[in-house]
Amino acid sequence: MIAIILVAVAWLGKDGGMPLHIRANPGEVADAVVLVGDPGRAHRAAAMLEAAACYNDNRGLVGYTGRFAGKRVSVQTTGMGGPSTAIVVEELADLGASVLIRAGTCGAIADRVNVLDLVVATASVPMDGTTRQYVHGDPFAPVADFDVTAALVAAAGDSGHPFHTGLYVSEDAFYHQPDDWQKWRARGVFAVEMEAATLFTVALHRGLRAGAICLAVDRVGDRESWADDTAIAAGTTVMLEAAFRAAARLTSET
Repeated sequence: MIAIILVAVAWLGKDGGMPLHIRANPGEVADAVVLVGDPGRAHRAAAMLEAAACYNDNRGLVGYTGRFAGKRVSVQTTGMGGPSTAIVVEELADLGASVLIRAGTCGAIADRVNVLDLVVATASVPMDGTTRQYVHGDPFAPVADFDVTAALVAAAGDSGHPFHTGLYVSEDAFYHQPDDWQKWRARGVFAVEMEAATLFTVALHRGLRAGAICLAVDRVGDRESWADDTAIAAGTTVMLEAAFRAAARLTSET
């Protein structure tokens, strides 16, 4: 009986009600949503919006809706990793969102990517368990939406900040990563992070358009390369502005 009740509650959002984790009503979330892992980053992003209003803080999944460049957009916390991201994306879909843009951090793999550069994803190698569960272990290529990627490339270009466009790899274990990154470098992977493969997979599953832009905060295999907090904060501001500009270009909501 308990299991039946829990399943029923989890499916409330499917019928236009309030989801289980993002305790928002239909209409409170914008069509275009910028996704951040850290709730602190969500608060910071909200300060960049006009008339931002918080629609959720349940479970630390902080979400705001406001306006950027005259367009209605939201920023939503996902938490860290694929499982939490999948929950958030599913519930945002139930709440009516259709464009999702991850704005997060990554580790540089490709030699051409420097610490504090931006990297716009074209796709992400799914080395995570959540993607594997969604596709039942079948071979699958989680790709970003072309229009979202193009909007992010345009916004990153407008920023004047160094940026690259290419392939991510999404891993689960932050503190247990490969000893040899050369194989990913040789395969043309630009950066590693934890959420993009899940985001792209669930978005494709739910008929959403998704993309990602990340700030490289270190170089893989070099613990001394981690950027300092001040530099990361400055890069994050540029990244969030690019993400919001792309979101505003992709939505017709005003």
